[in-house]
Amino acid sequence: MYPAVKEVIPGDNYILSVVFDNGENGRLDMKPILDFGIFQRIKDYEAFRRVRVAFDTIEWDCGVDLDPEFIYKRCKDSKPA
Repeated sequence: MYPAVKEVIPGDNYILSVVFDNGENGRLDMKPILDFGIFQRIKDYEAFRRVRVAFDTIEWDCGVDLDPEFIYKRCKDSKPA
């Protein structure tokens, strides 16, 4: 079971700051996936900034959302050792 997203804040350079309901937080770099499929919809920076929490994950008003397991794993992987 993965923690739910509690808060998301869009930052510069397509980085999301994410807070989870277990108190952990991390950064999610969206740049590596912006050229693929549905994610091209958030390549426009103004569209990217319209991110919000929905249920236990994040979504954009253009129909893009992310799996909470993916978010948590990528945020954990981005932390320094």
